[in-house]
Amino acid sequence: MPLQNRVDPFGAIHAVPERGLFMGNRGIIHDPETKTLLRKRWALPAWIICVCQRRGVRREPMGRNRPGGKAGWTELFFLDEVTALAAGHRPCFFCRREQASDFVARFGEAVRIAKPRAPMLDRRLHKERLASGGRPPAVEVAELGGLPDGTMFADGSTAYALRDGKALEWSFGGYAGPVPFNRLARRPLRLLTPATSISVLRQGYAPVWHPSADT
Repeated sequence: MPLQNRVDPFGAIHAVPERGLFMGNRGIIHDPETKTLLRKRWALPAWIICVCQRRGVRREPMGRNRPGGKAGWTELFFLDEVTALAAGHRPCFFCRREQASDFVARFGEAVRIAKPRAPMLDRRLHKERLASGGRPPAVEVAELGGLPDGTMFADGSTAYALRDGKALEWSFGGYAGPVPFNRLARRPLRLLTPATSISVLRQGYAPVWHPSADT
């Protein structure tokens, strides 16, 4: 039985077999005794994106990974970095320092802050992302072509990622498509990727895509 630890682009957490390319966390949000989620879906405003393996360290998902047998942070999994950004996460400074530094620097360029810091970024993301109470803005089909690659949007419960002027339909197993923009005309669309992360993508940050996006 899969654990409920797989995140979709809306920021919701599901129990599905597929794991994806990246892990991340929002703090401790599980009960290690039952390996189930608590009612809360975050414990910190810093939602991060981590690598799945680092220096041979092994963790027991939703287990007791802190000294003394206490629950450690809850391991969450994403199809790819594009999905994680849409859900409101950002790169981890511990296991992805280069990417995290690049992301924060481009955030500073986007908002014209000379010395940006991760907590500034986290506060903005926490207000914007859907899963922490943000209200994703509507977007028109005519606007999709002007958004940066890696931006995700939704048509109802179906999520899409923009790449090379095309909309790739998202699923837990990978991307399908592309879907022509005109098929989405006159539908109520909304952005999923937080505005702050879109501004970082505009500055040239290159997220990691699942291989299915190439096919």
